[in-house]
Amino acid sequence: MLERLEALRLVDHHCHGVLDRDLGPAEFEALLTEADEVDEAGIELRGSMWDTQAGFAVRRWCAPVLGLPAHASPGAYLARRAELGADEVNRRFLAAAALDVLCVDTGFTPQALLEPPALGRLAGARSYEIVRLERLAEDAVADGVGAAAFAGEVRSRLNAKARSRDVAGCKSIAAYRAGLELAGERPAAADVTAAAGRLLREAERAMAGRSAPPRVSDEVLHRFLVWCSVDEGLPVQFHVGYGDADADLRRGDPLLLTSLLRTVAPTGVPVMLLHNYPFHRQAGYLAQVFPNVFVDAGLATHNLGHRSPALIAELLELAPFGKVLYSSDAFGLAELFHLGALLFRRGLAAFLGSGVRDGAWTGEDAVRVAELMASGNARRAYRLPGT
Repeated sequence: MLERLEALRLVDHHCHGVLDRDLGPAEFEALLTEADEVDEAGIELRGSMWDTQAGFAVRRWCAPVLGLPAHASPGAYLARRAELGADEVNRRFLAAAALDVLCVDTGFTPQALLEPPALGRLAGARSYEIVRLERLAEDAVADGVGAAAFAGEVRSRLNAKARSRDVAGCKSIAAYRAGLELAGERPAAADVTAAAGRLLREAERAMAGRSAPPRVSDEVLHRFLVWCSVDEGLPVQFHVGYGDADADLRRGDPLLLTSLLRTVAPTGVPVMLLHNYPFHRQAGYLAQVFPNVFVDAGLATHNLGHRSPALIAELLELAPFGKVLYSSDAFGLAELFHLGALLFRRGLAAFLGSGVRDGAWTGEDAVRVAELMASGNARRAYRLPGT
């Protein structure tokens, strides 16, 4: 099974850009974790990020891509990385991932990252943009759009994006800002205008130097933005569960989306539940009972490293095999594209292979299902060429 999966090129339906510059030791370690930035004092207190599942996975699986023996020391790894340079490192790892399509979330750029076309060229893959809904709204406010015109302007901007052949879908980060307990009904126009007015007042305070730049954090606006994506027929992704310290994990359970999912289901617009750990079983249930809900185990896969096969097996307890997608959620480090793809292939091969040995399904069925999860399900949900 592993050989068959290694021969399949993947659709990575949710990822980010990578850094195109050389990295120092502390900066590299910081990108191995979802924790806050790791400085020298932080490393002394909490220990090295190399001593994590992700750190050991890099040494085991990424070192050979750089021409080093497996399990090379962190010092040797970073020295070889610096010797090759960022361009060559990025090229090697993106090529090693064996991707056919990249769907890139361009809305989170705390520092300059490679854009989708550049990523696609390095990977030898077709690249698409995933529009960050909250960023779209915040940009409209930053451009001076008034509260009364806010809804129309956001819809107009998203419509222009939707007409582009380079846009595959949208993403909501409501889990980070308001939690996933979003009401099912569309928000009333007056409520959207009122919420936009509050966001504009935040922007005015920020311009006066009295607060941080405004962020969409109002449940009404998150819900409005989701419906904007649905109305355009664009698949809408939700960050679910595991993330950085800015997220309140208690409000990231996908079951909180049930009311909204019931209302969206008749539209037939795909809803993509991203990451899901530690709520992957709940996400699998939602994928089973709602016809338009899809799931993945991105981000957690490379962070769980050696334990990622257990995560994949648990996701597949209830999730229909025709509703599971691949994503890496790689960010910053090109290594994470390679690790996400490799660990997904190995975990899925172990799961499907054990089923063949136990007589749960045939080898032919295992190969067919592997092809669905590797690319077929994503092509169908996003209406990508090759469907």
